[in-house]
Amino acid sequence: MKKIFITDYIKIPDLEKKIFRNEAEIICLNQKDENKFPDEISEADGLLVWHADISDITCKKFKKNVAIIRYGVGYENINLKSIKKYNIIFANTPDYGVDEVADTSCALILNFVRKINLYNNHTKINLNKWQSEVININKSFPIKRTSDHNLGIIGLGRIGSSLAIKMKHFNMKVGFYDPYVTDGYEKVLGIKRFNTLDELKSNSSIISINASLNLKTKNMVDEKFINSLNDNTILINTARGQIIQNLNIILEGLKKNKLAGVGLDVLPEEPPKDTDNFIKKWKDTNNNLSDRIIINPHAGYYSTTSIKEMRIKASENMLNFLRGNKVRNIIDN
Repeated sequence: MKKIFITDYIKIPDLEKKIFRNEAEIICLNQKDENKFPDEISEADGLLVWHADISDITCKKFKKNVAIIRYGVGYENINLKSIKKYNIIFANTPDYGVDEVADTSCALILNFVRKINLYNNHTKINLNKWQSEVININKSFPIKRTSDHNLGIIGLGRIGSSLAIKMKHFNMKVGFYDPYVTDGYEKVLGIKRFNTLDELKSNSSIISINASLNLKTKNMVDEKFINSLNDNTILINTARGQIIQNLNIILEGLKKNKLAGVGLDVLPEEPPKDTDNFIKKWKDTNNNLSDRIIINPHAGYYSTTSIKEMRIKASENMLNFLRGNKVRNIIDN
């Protein structure tokens, strides 16, 4: 019987077993460190990978032609040079949890626009002031009607497109920058195309990052990027953490009021260090910057439905490989 190894995170492969049935044995390693993979992995017909790093260390051990399928969209934990060197088929699972991530982006945007979190925190402390606190809060960052905001989306793939459609229902003006999107697609969605990143920044009061991580987008949000924003821009990132160079430039942007608020579902380093100055300010509820920061623990993709969808699609794709059928979403390096 063929063997499929699940490297990490999944301990009870009930969904996977239903898909592979009698065609493959499922073995859960529960191990993120590839240096600690058992020798048995050399007999693998395929790997289903969550967060484990995969490099030459693992690839050179395979005795058979194998496929590696990543549970999820990103694949920075997979060494593509190793994949190519050992002629391994590699694919990700990009078409799950689209609504979850787009909805998280919407929630973060609306939270800052309507100041839900800010009002909640201040009212707890100043309950006796009630509505007078609303006036006090809005002296620094006047609240605007949702339809008065301009949302600029960086990356108009599945999630960026879904976000655009959803925010249009709030009468928000929506534009995007994505050089890989076919001309005319903006007319399908009824949104504005910006031909440069600078053009998007200068026309946006809210920026949502929904791009994939690659050589062009890694560290894209740097000090120069932040300084070129309109004052009091709201920045949202539900894509990949390393698109932002580091958290210190975000902190400086908040201090200089280049950023009115920042909502992060992903961080440059996960989990972040307690000693990071940005994290210190976020945790300090007595610091006024804390109210302007919302951090999710990389949870935007998550729902009970999306997790099942991801596991099923990754497993079905692996089954395609075992049966000699076309493997979907192959990553060519």
